[in-house]
Amino acid sequence: MHRLVSLTLAMAVALTACGAAAPDQAAAVPRLRAEVLGTLPHDTAAFTEGLEIHDGLLYEGTGLAGRSQLRAGPPGAAPATTVDLPSPLFGEGITVLGATVWQLTWQDGIAIERDARTLAELRRVSYAGEGWGLCHQPGRLVMSNGSDRLTFRDPATFAALGQVTVHSGNQTFDQINELECVGDSVYANVWQTDTILRIDPATGEVTARIDASGLLTGAQRGQADVLNGIAAIPGTDEFYLTGKFWPLLFRVKFVRTA
Repeated sequence: MHRLVSLTLAMAVALTACGAAAPDQAAAVPRLRAEVLGTLPHDTAAFTEGLEIHDGLLYEGTGLAGRSQLRAGPPGAAPATTVDLPSPLFGEGITVLGATVWQLTWQDGIAIERDARTLAELRRVSYAGEGWGLCHQPGRLVMSNGSDRLTFRDPATFAALGQVTVHSGNQTFDQINELECVGDSVYANVWQTDTILRIDPATGEVTARIDASGLLTGAQRGQADVLNGIAAIPGTDEFYLTGKFWPLLFRVKFVRTA
Protein backbone atom coordinates (compact mmCIF):
# COMPACT_ATOMS: atom_id res chain seq x y z
CA MET A 1 0.00 0.00 0.00
CA HIS A 2 1.17 3.42 -0.65
CA ARG A 3 0.58 6.02 1.92
CA LEU A 4 3.24 8.66 2.43
CA VAL A 5 3.04 7.77 6.08
CA SER A 6 4.73 4.48 5.25
CA LEU A 7 7.99 6.30 5.88
CA THR A 8 6.97 7.02 9.45
CA LEU A 9 5.20 3.71 9.93
CA ALA A 10 8.22 1.67 8.91
CA MET A 11 9.37 1.27 12.49
CA ALA A 12 5.86 0.54 13.73
CA VAL A 13 4.75 -1.97 11.13
CA ALA A 14 6.30 -5.40 11.59
CA LEU A 15 8.44 -6.40 8.66
CA THR A 16 6.70 -9.73 8.82
CA ALA A 17 3.57 -8.00 7.52
CA CYS A 18 2.98 -10.92 5.15
CA GLY A 19 0.56 -12.58 7.53
CA ALA A 20 3.29 -12.94 10.18
CA ALA A 21 4.71 -15.84 8.22
CA ALA A 22 7.16 -17.74 10.38
CA PRO A 23 10.28 -19.16 8.71
CA ASP A 24 9.46 -22.72 9.72
CA GLN A 25 5.96 -22.49 8.25
CA ALA A 26 7.35 -21.63 4.82
CA ALA A 27 10.48 -23.77 5.04
CA ALA A 28 9.48 -25.87 2.03
CA VAL A 29 9.07 -22.84 -0.23
CA PRO A 30 12.15 -22.23 -2.43
CA ARG A 31 14.20 -19.23 -1.35
CA LEU A 32 15.63 -16.94 -4.02
CA ARG A 33 17.53 -13.68 -3.95
CA ALA A 34 17.76 -10.72 -6.31
CA GLU A 35 21.17 -10.77 -7.99
CA VAL A 36 21.99 -7.30 -9.37
CA LEU A 37 23.16 -7.24 -13.00
CA GLY A 38 23.16 -3.47 -13.46
CA THR A 39 21.46 -0.20 -12.57
CA LEU A 40 19.78 2.71 -14.31
CA PRO A 41 18.72 6.11 -12.93
CA HIS A 42 15.27 6.45 -11.36
CA ASP A 43 13.39 9.62 -10.48
CA THR A 44 13.63 10.15 -6.72
CA ALA A 45 10.39 12.14 -6.83
CA ALA A 46 8.46 9.09 -8.06
CA PHE A 47 6.29 7.44 -5.40
CA THR A 48 6.23 4.22 -7.41
CA GLU A 49 3.02 2.21 -7.45
CA GLY A 50 3.17 0.23 -10.69
CA LEU A 51 5.92 -0.73 -13.15
CA GLU A 52 5.71 -2.56 -16.47
CA ILE A 53 7.54 -2.82 -19.79
CA HIS A 54 5.62 -2.85 -23.06
CA ASP A 55 7.01 -2.45 -26.57
CA GLY A 56 10.35 -1.29 -25.19
CA LEU A 57 8.84 1.42 -22.99
CA LEU A 58 8.82 1.46 -19.21
CA TYR A 59 5.41 2.45 -17.87
CA GLU A 60 5.35 3.73 -14.31
CA GLY A 61 2.37 4.72 -12.22
CA THR A 62 3.02 6.93 -9.20
CA GLY A 63 0.96 7.81 -6.15
CA LEU A 64 0.15 10.51 -3.59
CA ALA A 65 -2.91 12.72 -3.86
CA GLY A 66 -2.21 15.72 -6.05
CA ARG A 67 1.07 14.19 -7.30
CA SER A 68 -0.04 10.96 -8.97
CA GLN A 69 1.02 10.36 -12.55
CA LEU A 70 1.34 7.79 -15.31
CA ARG A 71 4.58 7.93 -17.27
CA ALA A 72 6.05 6.11 -20.26
CA GLY A 73 9.53 6.22 -21.76
CA PRO A 74 12.77 4.29 -22.23
CA PRO A 75 14.05 2.61 -19.05
CA GLY A 76 16.46 4.87 -17.18
CA ALA A 77 15.57 7.97 -19.20
CA ALA A 78 13.20 10.86 -18.62
CA PRO A 79 9.66 9.80 -19.55
CA ALA A 80 8.60 10.72 -23.06
CA THR A 81 4.93 10.97 -22.05
CA THR A 82 3.45 11.95 -18.70
CA VAL A 83 -0.12 12.55 -17.53
CA ASP A 84 -1.30 13.75 -14.13
CA LEU A 85 -4.21 12.28 -12.21
CA PRO A 86 -6.59 15.00 -11.07
CA SER A 87 -6.52 15.63 -7.32
CA PRO A 88 -7.57 14.04 -5.02
CA LEU A 89 -7.09 10.76 -6.92
CA PHE A 90 -4.27 8.64 -5.53
CA GLY A 91 -2.72 6.50 -8.28
CA GLU A 92 -1.89 2.85 -7.72
CA GLY A 93 -0.99 -0.22 -9.82
CA ILE A 94 -0.98 -0.29 -13.61
CA THR A 95 -0.90 -2.81 -16.44
CA VAL A 96 -0.55 -2.40 -20.19
CA LEU A 97 -3.04 -4.49 -22.12
CA GLY A 98 -2.42 -4.13 -25.83
CA ALA A 99 -3.43 -0.66 -26.92
CA THR A 100 -4.64 0.41 -23.49
CA VAL A 101 -3.40 0.85 -19.93
CA TRP A 102 -5.42 0.21 -16.80
CA GLN A 103 -4.54 2.34 -13.78
CA LEU A 104 -5.93 1.76 -10.28
CA THR A 105 -6.59 4.28 -7.55
CA TRP A 106 -6.08 3.56 -3.88
CA GLN A 107 -9.28 4.43 -1.97
CA ASP A 108 -11.18 6.23 -4.72
CA GLY A 109 -12.81 3.09 -6.13
CA ILE A 110 -11.93 4.08 -9.69
CA ALA A 111 -9.97 2.28 -12.40
CA ILE A 112 -8.93 4.41 -15.37
CA GLU A 113 -8.47 2.96 -18.84
CA ARG A 114 -5.99 4.94 -20.96
CA ASP A 115 -4.58 4.95 -24.45
CA ALA A 116 -1.20 3.19 -24.24
CA ARG A 117 0.41 5.55 -26.75
CA THR A 118 -0.81 8.94 -25.54
CA LEU A 119 -1.84 7.94 -21.97
CA ALA A 120 -5.04 9.91 -22.55
CA GLU A 121 -7.98 8.84 -20.40
CA LEU A 122 -10.57 6.77 -22.26
CA ARG A 123 -13.01 5.86 -19.50
CA ARG A 124 -13.45 5.16 -15.81
CA VAL A 125 -15.03 2.19 -14.09
CA SER A 126 -15.86 1.69 -10.44
CA TYR A 127 -14.89 -1.12 -8.09
CA ALA A 128 -15.42 -1.83 -4.40
CA GLY A 129 -12.61 -1.65 -1.88
CA GLU A 130 -9.01 -0.51 -2.26
CA GLY A 131 -6.76 -0.80 -5.29
CA TRP A 132 -3.08 -1.72 -4.86
CA GLY A 133 -1.43 -3.82 -7.60
CA LEU A 134 -2.44 -4.88 -11.10
CA CYS A 135 -1.13 -7.13 -13.89
CA HIS A 136 -2.66 -9.24 -16.63
CA GLN A 137 -2.75 -12.78 -17.95
CA PRO A 138 -4.53 -14.03 -21.09
CA GLY A 139 -8.20 -13.16 -20.73
CA ARG A 140 -8.05 -11.59 -17.29
CA LEU A 141 -6.59 -8.94 -15.03
CA VAL A 142 -5.07 -9.83 -11.66
CA MET A 143 -5.55 -7.28 -8.86
CA SER A 144 -4.43 -6.93 -5.24
CA ASN A 145 -6.02 -4.81 -2.52
CA GLY A 146 -3.56 -5.18 0.37
CA SER A 147 -5.23 -8.27 1.75
CA ASP A 148 -4.21 -11.91 1.30
CA ARG A 149 -6.32 -12.22 -1.86
CA LEU A 150 -5.78 -11.84 -5.58
CA THR A 151 -8.91 -10.89 -7.51
CA PHE A 152 -9.38 -11.73 -11.19
CA ARG A 153 -11.21 -9.20 -13.35
CA ASP A 154 -12.61 -9.02 -16.85
CA PRO A 155 -10.23 -6.88 -18.93
CA ALA A 156 -13.11 -5.27 -20.84
CA THR A 157 -15.63 -4.59 -18.06
CA PHE A 158 -13.42 -4.78 -14.95
CA ALA A 159 -16.04 -7.05 -13.37
CA ALA A 160 -14.72 -9.48 -10.74
CA LEU A 161 -14.36 -13.04 -12.03
CA GLY A 162 -13.10 -14.77 -8.90
CA GLN A 163 -10.28 -14.74 -6.38
CA VAL A 164 -7.68 -16.86 -4.62
CA THR A 165 -6.01 -16.58 -1.23
CA VAL A 166 -2.22 -16.25 -1.23
CA HIS A 167 -0.86 -18.99 0.99
CA SER A 168 1.81 -21.56 1.70
CA GLY A 169 0.16 -24.58 3.22
CA ASN A 170 -2.02 -23.20 6.00
CA GLN A 171 -0.13 -19.91 6.23
CA THR A 172 -1.63 -16.92 4.42
CA PHE A 173 0.24 -13.82 3.26
CA ASP A 174 -1.37 -10.40 3.34
CA GLN A 175 -0.14 -6.91 2.40
CA ILE A 176 0.11 -8.12 -1.22
CA ASN A 177 1.06 -5.04 -3.20
CA GLU A 178 2.48 -4.32 -6.68
CA LEU A 179 2.09 -7.21 -9.12
CA GLU A 180 3.81 -8.54 -12.22
CA CYS A 181 2.35 -11.36 -14.29
CA VAL A 182 4.95 -13.57 -15.98
CA GLY A 183 3.69 -16.68 -17.75
CA ASP A 184 1.78 -18.82 -15.27
CA SER A 185 3.15 -16.95 -12.24
CA VAL A 186 2.38 -13.70 -10.45
CA TYR A 187 5.19 -11.86 -8.66
CA ALA A 188 4.07 -9.68 -5.76
CA ASN A 189 5.77 -7.14 -3.52
CA VAL A 190 4.86 -7.53 0.15
CA TRP A 191 4.33 -4.02 1.52
CA GLN A 192 6.82 -2.74 4.08
CA THR A 193 9.24 -5.61 3.39
CA ASP A 194 12.02 -6.51 0.96
CA THR A 195 10.20 -9.74 0.11
CA ILE A 196 8.74 -10.63 -3.27
CA LEU A 197 6.46 -13.65 -3.54
CA ARG A 198 6.09 -15.79 -6.63
CA ILE A 199 2.51 -17.08 -6.69
CA ASP A 200 0.63 -19.71 -8.66
CA PRO A 201 -2.58 -17.79 -9.44
CA ALA A 202 -4.47 -21.01 -10.17
CA THR A 203 -4.30 -21.96 -6.51
CA GLY A 204 -2.82 -18.97 -4.65
CA GLU A 205 0.09 -21.16 -3.53
CA VAL A 206 3.40 -19.36 -2.96
CA THR A 207 6.02 -21.08 -5.13
CA ALA A 208 9.04 -18.97 -4.09
CA ARG A 209 10.06 -16.28 -1.62
CA ILE A 210 12.54 -13.78 -3.04
CA ASP A 211 14.86 -11.71 -0.86
CA ALA A 212 15.38 -8.29 -2.46
CA SER A 213 17.13 -6.72 0.52
CA GLY A 214 20.43 -4.85 0.29
CA LEU A 215 19.78 -3.16 -3.05
CA LEU A 216 20.18 0.34 -1.62
CA THR A 217 23.06 1.59 0.46
CA GLY A 218 22.42 2.85 3.96
CA ALA A 219 22.62 6.45 2.79
CA GLN A 220 20.18 5.78 -0.05
CA ARG A 221 17.79 4.04 2.31
CA GLY A 222 17.62 7.16 4.43
CA GLN A 223 16.12 9.11 1.54
CA ALA A 224 13.89 6.37 0.14
CA ASP A 225 10.68 4.56 1.00
CA VAL A 226 9.77 0.91 0.47
CA LEU A 227 10.51 -1.51 -2.35
CA ASN A 228 7.60 -1.36 -4.79
CA GLY A 229 7.99 -1.98 -8.48
CA ILE A 230 8.55 -5.17 -10.49
CA ALA A 231 8.81 -5.19 -14.29
CA ALA A 232 9.71 -8.34 -16.20
CA ILE A 233 12.11 -7.67 -19.09
CA PRO A 234 10.61 -9.35 -22.18
CA GLY A 235 12.66 -12.08 -23.80
CA THR A 236 14.76 -12.64 -20.67
CA ASP A 237 14.45 -14.12 -17.20
CA GLU A 238 15.41 -10.75 -15.74
CA PHE A 239 13.46 -7.99 -14.00
CA TYR A 240 13.68 -4.32 -13.16
CA LEU A 241 13.10 -3.53 -9.48
CA THR A 242 12.69 -0.16 -7.82
CA GLY A 243 10.79 1.51 -5.00
CA LYS A 244 9.17 4.69 -3.81
CA PHE A 245 11.58 7.63 -4.07
CA TRP A 246 14.39 5.26 -5.05
CA PRO A 247 17.35 6.74 -6.98
CA LEU A 248 17.95 3.61 -9.04
CA LEU A 249 16.24 1.04 -11.21
CA PHE A 250 17.91 -2.33 -10.59
CA ARG A 251 18.22 -4.93 -13.33
CA VAL A 252 18.18 -8.26 -11.52
CA LYS A 253 17.89 -12.00 -11.89
CA PHE A 254 16.24 -14.16 -9.25
CA VAL A 255 18.66 -16.93 -8.23
CA ARG A 256 18.65 -19.61 -5.57
CA THR A 257 20.24 -18.74 -2.27
CA ALA A 258 23.40 -20.62 -1.33
